[in-house]
Amino acid sequence: MIKKLSTGRWQVDIQPGGRGSRRIRKSFDTKLEARRFESLVLAHNAQGNDWNPSARDKRTISQLVNLWYDAKGVHLKDGYRRKRSLLAIASILNDPAACSLKPGHFLQYRALKVSAGIAPKTLNNHLGYLNAVYNELYRLREISYSNPIESVSSVRVDEIELSWLTSDQIQHLLHTIANFTVNPHVLLLTRLCLSTGARWGEAERLTVRHLRNSSVTFVNTKSGKTRTVPLSPGLFQDLTDHLTSCVHFSGSLSAFRRCLDQSGIQLPKGQCSHVLRHTFASHFAMNGGHLLTLQKILGHSTINMTMRYAHLSPDHLVDAVRLNPFSDVDTPLTHP
Repeated sequence: MIKKLSTGRWQVDIQPGGRGSRRIRKSFDTKLEARRFESLVLAHNAQGNDWNPSARDKRTISQLVNLWYDAKGVHLKDGYRRKRSLLAIASILNDPAACSLKPGHFLQYRALKVSAGIAPKTLNNHLGYLNAVYNELYRLREISYSNPIESVSSVRVDEIELSWLTSDQIQHLLHTIANFTVNPHVLLLTRLCLSTGARWGEAERLTVRHLRNSSVTFVNTKSGKTRTVPLSPGLFQDLTDHLTSCVHFSGSLSAFRRCLDQSGIQLPKGQCSHVLRHTFASHFAMNGGHLLTLQKILGHSTINMTMRYAHLSPDHLVDAVRLNPFSDVDTPLTHP
């Protein structure tokens, strides 16, 4: 409806969506302007659009990162580390308005980091962190637009070589530790990781209260779930005596690395203490252990991670020979 006010101005007063919908009132100097506005509002309503949409969201990437951290990241074990990585990314991108980020911007960032020697897996993590910010805030309706870089694909990463120690190497390493280091924790931590497949950090966090009924319970694990693994009587007693006397382990990874270097055992890059976990899993599989049991011992959230050790199983893929179409006829050819 258009009506003339006592001031001489013309007022538009309508509810384009019908009774109960948003009411719009606006005044103009002339009746012609009022009619044009009324037509504009009705046309937008007919198309399902708001005549006066919200202003462009000018919040920057760093502002969204901080918003995400307060809503979600603060509850993650690695949330603060992610936040620092995300703020560094925002800085390199000159911290633009988050809604204006384009796939090409991230691709340029990735190319820059690749040239600087950053590992593809790390860059995939960065992409995942950014995706998580947009997706979570959109889910929480903190932003009104969807993830602008959802079309960017991860870089394909070659499967990491899983190195493990032979029985002779295990004995050599234990002998080196016993004779080389003065750190009282390293030998026992090494034995524990080799016997349970525990991560070094999980083992270092143990106290005597985590030892019960000839088993050890690991807490604050990577997956967030506790898991209990049986121990041999000798190892259980040694751990109990050690933790009763010293209360807890101290940080000993550096001492272990020095012992590993002293042993002369060569490992792929980045597989220092983790080789103990791989060694446990590899020997477990080679000795015929069930992969589902191994999954529970290692605390893998999915069987896919555990399947990396399947090829070491003594019966792995033997059916490829037994059941292939030539299994009954593929005999050596003889020449007349």
